[in-house]
Amino acid sequence: FGLIPEFIGRLPVIVTLSPLTVDDLMRVLVEPKNAVTRQFQKFLQLDKVELVFTDGALAAAAEVAIDRKTGARALRSIVEESLLEVMYDIPERSDVRKCIITEEVIREGRAPLLLTKAEVDKGVDETNYVELLAERGETA
Repeated sequence: FGLIPEFIGRLPVIVTLSPLTVDDLMRVLVEPKNAVTRQFQKFLQLDKVELVFTDGALAAAAEVAIDRKTGARALRSIVEESLLEVMYDIPERSDVRKCIITEEVIREGRAPLLLTKAEVDKGVDETNYVELLAERGETA
């Protein structure tokens, strides 16, 4: 348009951005090709363990990121905090087949639910793990 790029590059540009919502952050956790949740799922797949995040866990991670005022940058560290001990324990335990991350794991720092092959064969998964916790004498 008759203006040279060197001149245009020196003009200040002001852009306003709207903050990310919980839904936006949840999408960042699961939708991209290299999403944080997919990275950790692949990592645990190396030890033949399926990693599952409940919807409550994804929402909790997004809310914690908003509370910390760090946005999408904090999502990896939030998920990593909840999986830190598990990533060191699972290679030593050959009986674990599934790891379920719940809302309480993200918010309260509880240990993730580790399911053995026998429990997975009984049909325990992320939709009905509460009954298993009741049998163990734990709460969700």
